[in-house]
Amino acid sequence: MSDLPTEHDEFEDEDDFGGESHGIEFMVEEVEFELADAQELTSWIERVAEVHEHEIVQLTYIFCSDEYLHKVNVEYLDHDTYTDVITFDNADDADILEGDIFISVDRVRENALTHGVTFRDELHRVMIHGVLHLLGYADKDLLSQTAMRKKEDDCLLLRTF
Repeated sequence: MSDLPTEHDEFEDEDDFGGESHGIEFMVEEVEFELADAQELTSWIERVAEVHEHEIVQLTYIFCSDEYLHKVNVEYLDHDTYTDVITFDNADDADILEGDIFISVDRVRENALTHGVTFRDELHRVMIHGVLHLLGYADKDLLSQTAMRKKEDDCLLLRTF
């Protein structure tokens, strides 16, 4: 993770989150959280990358608290706001996926309640949102936000679990 925060609980044992494979890993920082369906999520994310003709080199998901992600947002992006996901693209090649995706579990819980969806579905939406950023999709204006939401929905339909 280059110069990004590295003081996190790394799961060296593949059984901690049901396994890691093909360059996708899951970590937790400053929050009580257990990821369900890690193997299925890994397969799904790989399927999304394949559909978009990209190879996953290394994707690291860091599930964290609101406060932790806020600190990352301030320190690395100079944004003094809370958010649900921050994606750092570490790829040198446009056809590969390599990056760090920080997700606030607190914010995902709140968003799920606000939008009337399950925590699981909101978590998956945010997880794939980070991947879509790595694939080159943006969400800075209303038009691109609408396109991003449609892409998220398309990717969620690729889940088989």
